[in-house]
Amino acid sequence: MPLWLPEGLVCGVDEAGRGPLAGSVVAAAVILDPQHPIDGLDDSKKLSAKRREKLAEEIRQHALAWAVAEASVEEIDRINILQASLLAMQRAVSALSITPEKALVDGNKCPRLSCLVEAIVGGDGKVASIAAASILAKTTRDAAMLELHKQYPDYGFDRHMGYPTPQHLQALREHGISPVHRRSFAPVAQLSLL
Repeated sequence: MPLWLPEGLVCGVDEAGRGPLAGSVVAAAVILDPQHPIDGLDDSKKLSAKRREKLAEEIRQHALAWAVAEASVEEIDRINILQASLLAMQRAVSALSITPEKALVDGNKCPRLSCLVEAIVGGDGKVASIAAASILAKTTRDAAMLELHKQYPDYGFDRHMGYPTPQHLQALREHGISPVHRRSFAPVAQLSLL
C-alpha cells in the first residue's frame, strides 16, 4: 500500500513507455492533496485499464497539481531512452502549477530539477504520489497509442501499445518501419539494415 510522506509539498514522478518500440515516452508529476486521499492508488501495471482510467479521473480532480509531458520518438533516438525519460520527467515537474519542495521519482535515476529530488526503486508501489504519477503517465500514453493506431492500423498499437510482442515484430517485418517507430531500438534498427 502506498505511503503518505509528511514532507511539505512533495510531487511524485513516474514515466510510461520506456520499453516500447514505438511512440513517445510520457512522464507525469503529481502533488496529492492530503485533504482528499484517493483510495486504490498503486503501481499502474498492477491495475486494470478500467481501474486506471477511473483513478486518473480522480487524480485530475483532486490533486493539488498535476502535469503530463513527453519526449518524442526523435528525441528518444537522438539522446537515448533513459535521457529522454529524464527529460520528460523534467518537463512534467516544470509544468506543475505549484512548485514542489521535493520530487520523489520512481526508479534509480533522477532528472535534474530545481527542487530536491530522490529516487525510490519500486516507488510506484510504495508512495501514493508516485503511484498517481504512474497512473497518469500510463493512461496518457495508452490514449496516445490508440490515436497512433488510427494513423497506422497495420501495427496493432491498440493491442500492444508499441511493446515488442511477436505480433508487433511480425507487423514490422511485413509493413516496414513507420514514422513513429524508435529507430535506435535494436529490433527496429535491425530491420532498417535489411
